[in-house]
Amino acid sequence: MPLGSRYSANSTGGVTYGNNVLYSIITLAAQEISGVASLAGKGVRADTFDGVVNVDVFINVTNKVCCTEVAFRVQENIKRSVDSMTNYKTGTVNVNVMGLVFDGEGELEPSGL
Repeated sequence: MPLGSRYSANSTGGVTYGNNVLYSIITLAAQEISGVASLAGKGVRADTFDGVVNVDVFINVTNKVCCTEVAFRVQENIKRSVDSMTNYKTGTVNVNVMGLVFDGEGELEPSGL
């Protein structure tokens, strides 16, 4: 089911979410986590099918944080936010750490490893 399509809440009607609503929820949930410097590149990609949302989020993290911990907290916060704010359920949440940001400096690009 594409984003913005109708999801039936019950037999008396349904709820329709615009594409930007789901993207906004996911973006805010990612940015709320300490250690996330910004969204990177594509930012957020989400696909829905049968009321399940699969998410890819691309982030830059600040230095002096554990990337694994930040990614896990981003996953959990996105899942909690989508599940509580919409009628969708969350499937997979892939967090892609794309860059590292040092205090007072710009983003470092991946070295091509």
